Amino acid sequence: MNEPNDITSAPEFAAFIGIDWADQKHAFSLLPSGAKRKETGVLEQKPELIGAWVAKLRERFGGHNIAVAVEQSRGALIHALLDYDFLVIYPIHPTTVAKFREAFKFSGAKSDPLDTDQILEILVKHLDLLKPFKPDTQETRLLSRLVADRRNAVDHRTGFVQGLQASLKEYFPQALDILQHNVSSCLAADFLKKWPNFPAFQQAKPSTITRFFYGHNVRSPKAIKKVLEIAEKSQALTTDAAIVTSGAELSRMYSDLIQTLNARIEEYERAIEKVFHNHPESKWVGGLPGAGASLAPRLLVAFGTDRSRFETAENMQSFCGIAPVTRSSGNSRAVYMRRACPKFMKQTFHEFARLSATRSEWARNYVAYYTKKGKKFHAIIRALAFKWIRILFQCWKTQTPYDEKKYMEVLRKRGSQYAKILPEKSHETI
Repeated sequence: MNEPNDITSAPEFAAFIGIDWADQKHAFSLLPSGAKRKETGVLEQKPELIGAWVAKLRERFGGHNIAVAVEQSRGALIHALLDYDFLVIYPIHPTTVAKFREAFKFSGAKSDPLDTDQILEILVKHLDLLKPFKPDTQETRLLSRLVADRRNAVDHRTGFVQGLQASLKEYFPQALDILQHNVSSCLAADFLKKWPNFPAFQQAKPSTITRFFYGHNVRSPKAIKKVLEIAEKSQALTTDAAIVTSGAELSRMYSDLIQTLNARIEEYERAIEKVFHNHPESKWVGGLPGAGASLAPRLLVAFGTDRSRFETAENMQSFCGIAPVTRSSGNSRAVYMRRACPKFMKQTFHEFARLSATRSEWARNYVAYYTKKGKKFHAIIRALAFKWIRILFQCWKTQTPYDEKKYMEVLRKRGSQYAKILPEKSHETI
């Protein structure tokens, strides 16, 4: 994946353009093929202006291919430029430009025109090391954005849940015990609306409290008894009106935000399910052990549909960050966790590996085997994800669904310790 591209197979370009993108204006440097003097300019982030600028390029260079290097792979400018077939986009990582600048500008000086010159220089002189951006199919890109946006919504909700828990601890800690620390449920939202502080809850009649929980399908005598005991025997943490009143308002805000996100996350999940179900490649990933409604679509978009994107499983292992980085110099050698990688993709494989250990026999055996050897849990899961990527890569290349029975049979023939059947109680250790 990191091998230089064959420059002889690259399209001939009539011009080269380096763009330093920004929120509202983009600085660019343009070098016609064969010319020695570059041109510079500024392009505003307005659809009509971008369209007019590209039309002039098409007319000037007769519709021939133009190489465009941009310091991003996703964003408004990229989306606009991808509509034009004669523009070949080369995304350049910001770190590449920063390191290039540091190598030749010892003063640390930085400016937009300087960056565009460096981006253009990288494009012209190192084109064989760059890969053109090839957008995946429309349904794959849609699914990719939906799963990423859903995860962002979940992360926001997690932050609001933590904020609500912190707020309740300051003035109404009993609510956390009553709700069993599950403050994201509809029960929690209705509870805080009805009783915003402990004095209000303590004044409620036992029959009212019981009726409330019955109405939310909480009918366990033990649970109801615990709640009534808290109302009867506990006391308010503070009676300071400044703390209680402001805390109740803050908690209400967090609770409302959580419920709003709950509804939006459910809508995202329905949309993801629909797009995934209709996706032509959903079959090879749909039956993976541990890959449910959330992870199966994420695994699909991690690989995509372009079979030339990853030539080997090692390419994928390195790209997603599961494979470690080895640094050696002289007699020293060190292995580090790979941090420069797509974090969401790395998280996807890590979560899948962890969940697969509850559904896959060999994965469960793998975790148990290295747990006995004293390895740390997350190190084991990363190593398991490393093995899974090799398996998934073959499934992806051949579009063949994973078969647990066949793989277990292969392991048995090899005499692998991961093929041994462990007691069912080993589920509890994962």
